[in-house]
Amino acid sequence: MNALTNKYAVVTGGSRGIGAATVIALAEAGADVAFTYNSSADAAAAVVKEVERLGRRCFAIEADAADAAAVANAVREAFASLGGLDILVNNAGVGAIGPIDGFGLADIDRAIAINIRAVYAASQAAAPLLADGGRLIHLGSCAAARVTGPGMTLYAMTKAALVGLSKGLARELGDRHITSNVVQPGPIDTDMNPADGPYAQPQIDHLAINRFGTPAEVAAAITYLAGPTAGYLTGTELTLDGGHAA
Repeated sequence: MNALTNKYAVVTGGSRGIGAATVIALAEAGADVAFTYNSSADAAAAVVKEVERLGRRCFAIEADAADAAAVANAVREAFASLGGLDILVNNAGVGAIGPIDGFGLADIDRAIAINIRAVYAASQAAAPLLADGGRLIHLGSCAAARVTGPGMTLYAMTKAALVGLSKGLARELGDRHITSNVVQPGPIDTDMNPADGPYAQPQIDHLAINRFGTPAEVAAAITYLAGPTAGYLTGTELTLDGGHAA
């Protein structure tokens, strides 16, 4: 029997990159999965098709990651469609890279809305719906632990906030054996940060392992946290950063 058979999972931002890899990995482990997407309808449909090919149910729910109310409603809709909720993966996020004086208030508000506010709202909506022994998993960044150069202030701030949120949730929900953890990836090869892009080599220069990670490697870490052997791991950060913090 797969580790996540008879489990129900929700992934925010699941149509591409790490999110899509996570949806598929959870389904491969036996879970039925719902996920949110914003504008990538064709990509979302392809993910649904792949999950259904694996013999699992899958629902794609359109929701703007910058709209906390829409994200919270999507969690509740996913719960109704799946018939339960065991796992919430707060994956949706936005990059915010540049000098501190390069961002206007609207830019700051958008980064906070997607990377913090929507994560709080999704977790808040999920908390009363999660089965006892459930999992909250939040996608952070290695930049929350170590900033290696200028231009990362806003992004690092928003990702560091998830550490405090996750620890608080671990305390609030621990009596129900619900765990809350942050996954902190290093540079990952996605269309947002391609391994062959113009900014790749400076990132690799800070790593002990001289390559980008893959979405599948991050998804494997998330699937581990979602599984039965991670029930005593909560309120902490699982870092897979190629040695960025070494």
